[in-house]
Amino acid sequence: MYTEGGGFSSGVERGTVMKGAGDPLTPGWAAEEAGESLGPADVEVLRRFPGIPSMPISADNAEAILRSLEGPRAPPHWRWKVGGLGAGPTMVNFSYQVCVHSSEEAFQISNGENKVAKIHNIFAEIRGREEPDRYVLLGNHRDAWTYGAVDPNSGTAALLDIARRYALLLSKGWAPRRTIILCSWDAEEFGMIGSTEWVEQNLAILGSRAVAYLNVDCAVQGPGLFASATPQLDDLIVEVTKEIKDPDSEGMNVYQSWTAANKGIDIQRLGRLDSDFAPFLQHAGVPSLDLYYGEDYPVYHTAFDSYDWMIKYGDPQFHRHVAIAGMWGLLALRLADDPILPFNYSSYAAQLQVHTDALGKLLDSSVSIHPLVKSIEKFASAAKLVEEEIKKLKEVTDDNLSELKRRSLNDRLMLAERAFTDADGLKGRQWFKHLIYGPPDDPKSKLSFFPGIADAITRASGMARTEGQTAVQHEVWRVARAIQRAANVLRGELF
Repeated sequence: MYTEGGGFSSGVERGTVMKGAGDPLTPGWAAEEAGESLGPADVEVLRRFPGIPSMPISADNAEAILRSLEGPRAPPHWRWKVGGLGAGPTMVNFSYQVCVHSSEEAFQISNGENKVAKIHNIFAEIRGREEPDRYVLLGNHRDAWTYGAVDPNSGTAALLDIARRYALLLSKGWAPRRTIILCSWDAEEFGMIGSTEWVEQNLAILGSRAVAYLNVDCAVQGPGLFASATPQLDDLIVEVTKEIKDPDSEGMNVYQSWTAANKGIDIQRLGRLDSDFAPFLQHAGVPSLDLYYGEDYPVYHTAFDSYDWMIKYGDPQFHRHVAIAGMWGLLALRLADDPILPFNYSSYAAQLQVHTDALGKLLDSSVSIHPLVKSIEKFASAAKLVEEEIKKLKEVTDDNLSELKRRSLNDRLMLAERAFTDADGLKGRQWFKHLIYGPPDDPKSKLSFFPGIADAITRASGMARTEGQTAVQHEVWRVARAIQRAANVLRGELF
């Protein structure tokens, strides 16, 4: 039972213990019926899970166990709020169940018994009128650990409301320029399995046709807007937030309250592995964003994540739900309907420079960041040329010529993000292809960007000095080459 003061000591936070993303039975390829699949006991599957059984418990149960410990007193820095904490043994009746979910099937191991069940992704398509082969995707997962009022049903409610609003537009004769796809993912809580397997299955098509992926997971956790995105979407996010009424401040729009709270624009990046944007960006290189209200809510993944909690604490009037649906839906409309894609790669160049400056402060003079500096200069120059091209294109009066030139330009804007990926992926973690944004292997890493460099810095600590420097320098060159590739894509020329 939780208290009015917000104490949730009896809550149990559930969560997956699997490492990485996607179906562990099909690591790196899509799970398909009658397709290749590893067995539950395969070493590649087992290494995705801890070697010892584990089970989440509540703070109340943890306190009871800690109080029962016998033996000598524990050192002060080991002691929790429980008095009389010892360091000796105690007896606990520990029963657990291991669950591993697969895209095509899920096997469940409990006392040696295997069970198989399917999961299901659901899609709705609004076909584009002028460019039906260009896709703007909106996604939210549907599975929840318990009631899931916040995670994921606040996002699911927003997605359904967007579908309702789009249906009203369709009834009035509207059709988007590009195709809009609404995605409801399954098995996100077990490692983004539904979205990952679908991306792996459609990798080639998405690689050539996906404009952007817009993710909303826990749409409303409390007050305050939080946005994360690849940097070419920054300006679009700012423009859209100016169009939406703020849910918590009378007479203000979302942009005004958001920037006031953060003393400026605060858009984070997508280097984490915690929602369905991961396969789209970190594996396929599709421009992506993630939006939500509030953070660190106390009922995360517990049975208290309920409608009752939402109407008492999270969003009593559901005004934040309305705001997130408005932003999400309008972002998709702009990406689907604007004749020229609203991407700003000068913003990306500026962010790359910020990342490089931060990296330079972590490295000593034995590793040069000069390759990054030079490639960013070329990327910024290409972005500037694109801006000039856009201005000129808007002045073209020949509709047929303009259409062809717009298509060519939009393709370059869409595909530039793909150039930041590397076919070989990160060393030892080949599924992660993006060299700018992805999770570092070491959660204690000081870098939330350049994951290959972050991993090399971690590995270098266990190598001879010269060998470690060489490894880090190699990863710096890999990122520099990726930025150069993206600059070439923006320019659209071989020479």
